[in-house]
Amino acid sequence: MYLAANGRPDAPPRPPGARRRVPAAVLALGAVSLVTDVSSEMVTAVLPLYLVLGLGLTPLQFGFLDGMFNGATALVRLLGGRLADRRGHHKRVAGAGYLLSALSRLGLLLAGGATGGIAAALAADRLGKGIRTAPRDALISLSGPPESLGRSFGVHRAMDTTGALLGPLAAFAVLWATADAYDAVFAVSFCTGLLGVLLLVVYVPASPGSAAAPPPKAVPLRRSVLRDPAFRRVLCASALLGATTIGDAFLYLLLLRGLDLPPALFTLLPLGAAAVYLVLAVPAGRIADRTGRRTAFLLGHCALLGAYALLLTPVSPPTVVGVLALLGIFYAATDGVLMALAAPVLPAAGRAGGLAVLQTGQALARLLGAAGFGAAWTLWGQRPALWAAALALAVALAAASRIMPTAPPAAPTAPEAP
Repeated sequence: MYLAANGRPDAPPRPPGARRRVPAAVLALGAVSLVTDVSSEMVTAVLPLYLVLGLGLTPLQFGFLDGMFNGATALVRLLGGRLADRRGHHKRVAGAGYLLSALSRLGLLLAGGATGGIAAALAADRLGKGIRTAPRDALISLSGPPESLGRSFGVHRAMDTTGALLGPLAAFAVLWATADAYDAVFAVSFCTGLLGVLLLVVYVPASPGSAAAPPPKAVPLRRSVLRDPAFRRVLCASALLGATTIGDAFLYLLLLRGLDLPPALFTLLPLGAAAVYLVLAVPAGRIADRTGRRTAFLLGHCALLGAYALLLTPVSPPTVVGVLALLGIFYAATDGVLMALAAPVLPAAGRAGGLAVLQTGQALARLLGAAGFGAAWTLWGQRPALWAAALALAVALAAASRIMPTAPPAAPTAPEAP
């Protein structure tokens, strides 16, 4: 691994003559994520309508199913990361996750309205997503030089977000063309998901980091990750900040109530933040590589704090634009940047498992943060709850700036053979 000359391996200098081109494996993984997100977001866009309006489930039943499986996704990431680190099978494990998600669309098609079949299909989709995330990010981190990881993750996240924006449009196009036939949406989504698996099989190399060398033996997590001081500090800082993130849905709901907009516009608000994220993901990754990923990650949370502050003012159309822009900046400066910040600290043999621990810790912390804000809103009202969330985020930012290492050491490497 490397150690930056200026003592900041989170923003290493670019070696002379280093290629600026994004690795082909990263572009291939981005294409896989784009196609897969088109498939998954097609289902996500119509699922509430299908279950609540089509099959007659109550919102409570739908919320229970969705919340339970989303919570399970965070824990399954640990399994996916550990399996991928065994003999370096990152592509195989990621491919199994993508295939499982694609088959879940077929499960929805064959369920025929049976609640048990629908629950099994949703579980398969969430399990597939949980299994593939850490191995995919490990492949990205192993596909190019450490000094350009921010840019690599930015390109991948931009392509991923493109699929998330195209998915709902494709779903409604299919519904319009088939006179609201939900089965047609599930069938098209299934075929699109299989295309993503095919792209992974054909274009993503099995070992992008070292084609000739045999994969290293997986190292126990307790030794290679959890006992590493630098990684523990990154994990604690990200979890602390995650616990003060109240959740996008609450922000959109506050905007909706502030302007007294019709509920139908609720589904359009995420598109604004996603569009900003799409535009800024790559530039944010480049800036993080040059100025420091730790700094970019913390400044991204400053943008989120700015969104909270805007919501404490009288809500107007400019407020909506500002909140959505700041939310997009937050994700552009934190999502892929956190993976690029943590990856160099982790050994190649434990890369997927380490990233899975980080992703799971952050996801569970955000789940607690959203639940806490919901409870505060119920007990105190929306404005006192938002003040409390803003204060908590400000305190967490101050603490994270002290906790997060300014110069994490290079990842340990395996000893050379005699």
